[in-house]
Amino acid sequence: MIGIFDSGFGGLTVLRHVRTALPTHDVVYFGDSGRTPYGGRDVHTILDFSEQATERLFEEGCRVVVVACHTVSCVALRHLQQRYAGPGSDKRVLGVTIPAVEAAMEVTQGHIGLLATAATVRSNTYAAELAKLGQVRLSARAAPVLPPIVEEGWEGSVTAREAVRAYLADLSGIDTLVLGCTHFPLLRGVIEEVVAPGVHVLDPGPFVAARLVDWLRRHPDFDPGEGEGALRVLCSGDPTSFAAHGARFLGEALPVVHHVAEVDGRLAHRDPGDAPVGQVVRDRSRR
Repeated sequence: MIGIFDSGFGGLTVLRHVRTALPTHDVVYFGDSGRTPYGGRDVHTILDFSEQATERLFEEGCRVVVVACHTVSCVALRHLQQRYAGPGSDKRVLGVTIPAVEAAMEVTQGHIGLLATAATVRSNTYAAELAKLGQVRLSARAAPVLPPIVEEGWEGSVTAREAVRAYLADLSGIDTLVLGCTHFPLLRGVIEEVVAPGVHVLDPGPFVAARLVDWLRRHPDFDPGEGEGALRVLCSGDPTSFAAHGARFLGEALPVVHHVAEVDGRLAHRDPGDAPVGQVVRDRSRR
């Protein structure tokens, strides 16, 4: 199986393209909706959360994990690869940053804009990866208001349009705009209305899927091969809400969503109905 994870719903936009490109491969998706967003988190929290997500997917039987979250891919991907996918490991961890950078370089005329989370912009990963491929100018803008707008289902609202307009005002002169957060493809229509004429709006999702297909072809030992096209979905938030909202991101109804929660530093399956209510006293022997 192939594992894909994101800080919440957004990675379902990547999953949509992966399922189109690899329709017979079985996939496990984890959305950390109970702890989203990651974009405003400190680096060490992002590392902790991404380790737990990666380990959960390995425990589900995945040997290849795709980090669909741009924040994690920009901040923690190298850490995850060194920790879990070093020499001799039978597992691999892939990200979304390199496919996005390569796709942008193919179409830009020299000035790329990046709309992303604060953590992604702060990491400077896009600038570093672009510099490896050529001399281009990068203008980046953190847009923390946009993911909550999408999660509320307001992507076609006046609120969304005005927020997009305000953020894009800081990206004048660009010829290519990378949607550096997996929520933003749902805002693509609004973004294309607001962005300057002639600017190429780039959703990395299709390129991530295409690069995954190519990577599996070049690394057949890690290709799980054809399955039944089964999809298993996990989330750390409310499963009913995740299924309802997730359908907008995936473009189709989700299967039964299973709940996982942090227990003693790892993500474990747990019935959300078992969560205690009211005042809770923890056993002092637990550390």
